[in-house]
Amino acid sequence: MHRWGMVIDLRKCVGCSTCKEVCDQSYAKPPGVSRHVIEKEKESDSQGERFFLTMACMHCENPPCRDTCPTGATYKRLDGIVEIKENVCIGCGTCIVSCPYHARSICSEDVMFGEGRFSIREGSGKSGAARIGICTKCNFCSQIIDAGLQKGLKPGEDAEATPLCVRFCISGSLIFGDLDDKGSAVSRLIQENKTTRLLEEAGTNPNIYYILK
Repeated sequence: MHRWGMVIDLRKCVGCSTCKEVCDQSYAKPPGVSRHVIEKEKESDSQGERFFLTMACMHCENPPCRDTCPTGATYKRLDGIVEIKENVCIGCGTCIVSCPYHARSICSEDVMFGEGRFSIREGSGKSGAARIGICTKCNFCSQIIDAGLQKGLKPGEDAEATPLCVRFCISGSLIFGDLDDKGSAVSRLIQENKTTRLLEEAGTNPNIYYILK
């Protein structure tokens, strides 16, 4: 069984927000619902050097969103992806409160998107699209991964089977693959570089790793 994860190389990220835009537009989501790009300053750098931190669902090994969901709508797949059963979610927001990464949202109404008003209802029939009153978040483009695997493709190597944010990242700072495959690009990067994970002290054991320097 695979265990999907991601390495984000902050040395390469240029803060262009392509990852965020391709997610928003491909899945008919309002801006910033699934992914955030935050500009930050290195605390140890006296020169005030800045970097860009891109964040989405961490697909934790111990996801508090799953553990606090009262209906069981949030669940963890065997391959590590944390998903939401839209037909079970009641939009109570309990998972949003329990997520330490602020990686979940509930869309309650039509919002401004680009140059005009964006209707969530327009994208509600699309796989992975946001729906009014239902929690939404990054799902690693699980439908793309699953379809690619059925074709014999390798997520993280074959574009057609790889999450859109990774596929369209212009700087190559997003790397996706199987954390249980020691030969995968993500495993090699973790082995060869000093990596960190956000809020490890929370005990969530996230499957997103960052290379800072």
